Amino acid sequence: MRILTLGLVAGLAALASPADAAQAQPVTTCEAEGPARPVCTFTNPEDLVALPGDEAILVSEYGGMEGHVPGALALLVLETDERRELFRGGADGAATPGWGDPACPGPLTAAFSPHGIHLSTRDDGALQLLVVQHGGRESVEYFEVTGSGRDWAVEWRGCVVAPDDAWLNSVAALPGGGFVTTRMIERPAVMTDLATAIAAAEPGGYVLEWLPDRGFAILGGSESEMPNGIETSTDGRLVFATGSGEVRRIVRATGEVEARVQLGALDNLRWASDGRLAVANFTSDALEDFSLCVQLESGACPMPFRIVAIDAESMEIEELYSNEGPPMGAGTVGLVIDDELFIGSFAGDRILRVTLDRE
Repeated sequence: MRILTLGLVAGLAALASPADAAQAQPVTTCEAEGPARPVCTFTNPEDLVALPGDEAILVSEYGGMEGHVPGALALLVLETDERRELFRGGADGAATPGWGDPACPGPLTAAFSPHGIHLSTRDDGALQLLVVQHGGRESVEYFEVTGSGRDWAVEWRGCVVAPDDAWLNSVAALPGGGFVTTRMIERPAVMTDLATAIAAAEPGGYVLEWLPDRGFAILGGSESEMPNGIETSTDGRLVFATGSGEVRRIVRATGEVEARVQLGALDNLRWASDGRLAVANFTSDALEDFSLCVQLESGACPMPFRIVAIDAESMEIEELYSNEGPPMGAGTVGLVIDDELFIGSFAGDRILRVTLDRE
């Protein structure tokens, strides 16, 4: 079976017939199911990161990889479930020195279309948000995050434009202002739709490492099919990346793959509050499930998925939550904060809050 990832969704949708799509139905209710409670005020909340203090979460509201549909950065206030919009393109001013590439062409336009995000603390103590985005340019954008508690703001600071042939997905910061990002597939010279691009793309992808004094380079040991989620160790020595249906632990300096675990179709990685890695794992390869997701107009996609936790040293896994249908499918990220799991999706109107059983 060909490994299925988010990047393949649109390609499968193009292959699915109308009869296939008619067999699946979107989730239209917004009611809790067991330990899972949906918050139905977001648009395609593809990636999530926790803010200091654990009172709010930053949300990447995905537009689309083709860059034709804009998106936004939003805030989920945990105490009230409130959604607050933080940024929707159209930044003003010049880039701030030291935030990204000096050759950054300037602020974002209203076409801003965010995808993977990553929050870290810079060497000077500032809180930095990296955002993969596809609108107007394929790039990693730098934002400064300020605030506390339930009140936060983001301000655009700079960017790094991706190589011409790269379609990026996720990103993770490195010490010193650099980052690693998953180059999922080749970006076509003439932009059409994602399904056409995937059908024409050569197999294989990899992780790109960008450093301020060197630019881009391919990370050894990262070559895989449709690489997607990515995280780094605090010291930047290790990179954890998904691709070819597995999670790999890679030594940055040498490209050695120290360990790997095979899981199937994978999406985002996120460090959990207990020190493990949470990874989203799709558990369906049915064409109608993927087709419904990319054609969704309201509600949520019912596509089966699970969130598993991986021990970063032993690579042993534990399932944290799995679901098919209501209250939400197509989980793309699992963010663990204490005894609660927050799950986003690339297609739908909700974030899922799941109470974890820690007994």
